[in-house]
Amino acid sequence: MNPARSTDEVLARLRRLRATDAPTHGGRILSYVYDSGLTEIDELAAAAAALVQPVNGLDPTVFGSVAAMERELIAFCRTVFHGSDAVGSITSGGTESCLLAVLAARDHAAAPPGTGSVVLASTAHAAFDKAAHLLGVRAVRVPVDPDTTRVRPEDVAAALDDDTFLVVVSAPNYPTGALDPVAQVAEVAAAAGIALHVDACLGGFALPWWPETLPAWDFRVPGVSSISADFHKYGYAPKGASVILHSSRERHRAGFFADTDWPGYPVVNPTLLGSRSAAGLAGAWAITEHLGDDGYRALVERVAAASAAVRRTLDDIDGLRVLGDPAGPVLAVIADPASSSPIDPHRWSTAVAEHGFTLQVQPGYRQSDGTLLPPSTHLTFTPVTAAVVDELVAALHAGAEAARGLPPAEAPEALRTLAEAFDSGAVTVADALALPSKAIEAALVGAGIDPHTDPSATAAALDMPAVIAAIESLPRPVTAKMLTEFLAAYSTPPPDARTTAR
Repeated sequence: MNPARSTDEVLARLRRLRATDAPTHGGRILSYVYDSGLTEIDELAAAAAALVQPVNGLDPTVFGSVAAMERELIAFCRTVFHGSDAVGSITSGGTESCLLAVLAARDHAAAPPGTGSVVLASTAHAAFDKAAHLLGVRAVRVPVDPDTTRVRPEDVAAALDDDTFLVVVSAPNYPTGALDPVAQVAEVAAAAGIALHVDACLGGFALPWWPETLPAWDFRVPGVSSISADFHKYGYAPKGASVILHSSRERHRAGFFADTDWPGYPVVNPTLLGSRSAAGLAGAWAITEHLGDDGYRALVERVAAASAAVRRTLDDIDGLRVLGDPAGPVLAVIADPASSSPIDPHRWSTAVAEHGFTLQVQPGYRQSDGTLLPPSTHLTFTPVTAAVVDELVAALHAGAEAARGLPPAEAPEALRTLAEAFDSGAVTVADALALPSKAIEAALVGAGIDPHTDPSATAAALDMPAVIAAIESLPRPVTAKMLTEFLAAYSTPPPDARTTAR
C-alpha cells in the first residue's frame, strides 16, 4: 500500500524530480521548449490555468468560459492568418490538429474509411504518418529538393492520384526550417480539386511577424483549405494548446464526431477528446490577450535577431554549413562537403553540450528518389536565445574546434553486428518485428541502451549520436520497434516496485 504524505512532502519530491529535467528556461536547450523570457507570461498562464482547473471542456454550453475563450482565440487566429471567414477548434497540440486536418479532409471528400491517400513532403511532420496509420489511409511522401529542402510542385503533381484527398505543406518544416512553396503547391492541388493543408504548428505564431518578407503561406493563398498552428510553441502557452482552422464551415464540421444513438447525454466532439482540460486553452487565451499584436512582434524580433547572429556564426565556421534554405526560427546544420575539414554535426552537438547548450541530432534520410538529406543537428531559437547569444556563439565555435577531425559516431557494437546480419540477409525485417518484447529489451540492454536507467541519469547516460547512428544503419521499422520498447520499458516500473517514502 502507498503511505499517505503531506502536501509539503509531495511537492518537495516533485521539486527533486524536476531538478533532473533539462532546463526549460534560460535558452540552454534549443529544442522542445519555447521560452519567451518574460516571467509574467508564465505567471499569467499558471493563474489562468488555476482558474479553470475544475472546468470540463467537453460541454461549452455548461462551461461558457470555454466557448468564450475559443471564440476569441479563433478570432485572433483569423486575423493572424488572414482568414476572415475561417472557422476552427482549439486542440491539445499539433499532433491532434494534424490528425483532425486529415480526418476532416477525408470525410469532406467522402473517402470511405480505409481508403484514400495524403501526399506530403519528406520533411513533413511524422504526425501525418500517425494520422494515416490511425485513419487507415496512405501517406505518400515525395522528395524535397536536397539543396533547398523545399518540396517541388512538380513532384507533388506526379504523386497525386484518384485516391488523393489531401496535400500537406509546411510553414516551416521542423527538420530544416524551410518554408514550402505554398502558393505553387496550392495551384497544383486546386487544379486537381484536392484540399491543401498548411502545417504551421511550428512557425504559425512566429512567421506572421517575421521581420523579413516571406512568400504568402496562409489563407491569403487561394486554395489553402486548412492551417494548424501551436500556441504552445511560439504562442508561448503551456503545453498543450493548438488550433486547427478551416476555410469553410463544411470542412470544419467534417472533423466533428457526434452521437445521439445511445441512452446517455448527446456526444458532440470537435476534437479527438471528450472530457478535456481547459488549462491549455485558458493559458493560450490569456497570453494572446496580454501580448497582442505588438507583444508578439517584439518577441519575434528577438528570435530573428538571435537566428541571424547564429547564422553569421555558422557561416564563419569552416566545416559546417546550414542545410537548405531556412525561413524562420529554426535551422539544421550539416557537415560542409566543400570543406577540406568537414565537421560531423553529431560530434559537434556533443561538444557544444560540454559548453552548456543542448542541440538536437537528426539522422540522415534517404528519399524516395535516392537523394540523401544528410545527418544534421537541429537548433530552435526563442526570444530568450537573444539573452545568451554571445555565450551560444562561443559554444558553437568551441564545439566545432573540439569536434574537428573526429569521425562520425558508430552504433553500439551489438547493433552494428545486427546491421550486418540484415545486410547479408541472415535476418529479415519480418524476423525482427516478430520478436517478443523481452527479446527486443534484451537486445537494447546488450547494446548498452538500457531502458531501466534511472530517469535522472538517462540524458547523460544515452549517447545520442550512437543512437542516431543505429537508426541510420538499421531498417527504420526495426529501429521504430526498438525505440518503442525502450520508451515503454523506461516508463514502466519493475514488477516488484512499490511506492516508498522518499
